[in-house]
Amino acid sequence: MTKILVLYFSRNGSTAEMANLIARGVESVDGVEAVLRTVPDVSIVCEKTAERIPAQGAIYATLEDLQSCDGLALGSPTHFGNMAAPVKYFLDQTTTLWFSGALIGKPAGVFTSTGSLHGGQESTLLSMMLPLMHHGMLILGLPYTENALRETTAGGTPYGPSHMSSENAGLSEQEKTLCRALGSRLAKTAILLKQK
Repeated sequence: MTKILVLYFSRNGSTAEMANLIARGVESVDGVEAVLRTVPDVSIVCEKTAERIPAQGAIYATLEDLQSCDGLALGSPTHFGNMAAPVKYFLDQTTTLWFSGALIGKPAGVFTSTGSLHGGQESTLLSMMLPLMHHGMLILGLPYTENALRETTAGGTPYGPSHMSSENAGLSEQEKTLCRALGSRLAKTAILLKQK
């Protein structure tokens, strides 16, 4: 079975909701399984070890999860126009995969959520693409044939799904559609790449 790793960090729930929608898009394609994983928070005072299994939500990702996947959806909240520190910290641990070339040729997409209108959604998406490109992954965005990309008045970019969270505002219908579309696109591309 083809496996797409949906790897994310979420502090307030919006990025986790997007991850779940992307997973639904992945699993809408026959023969493809979504594997939801998260990363632990980073201590602000010292390096510490997180519990092996979080109290709620997806379990923590391992390098093996990343190595064994056929595709990747990487998500993070926007922190000052960049990915959150826990996501960067996890990616910084992937040097052995880089040396071995374990991720070369696998499709990848990115997604983000931010608390303010001009919080740096697109720069965050681009920042997450950089290490994936160094790993040799094939970056997928969202084409404008996705009608929701042209219709959205909230989040959504050609670089990947995004969400602008505000007080008591969940994901818009267009944002949900774009999340599912990225999942489906990753799944279909992974299948095609595995056939070669």
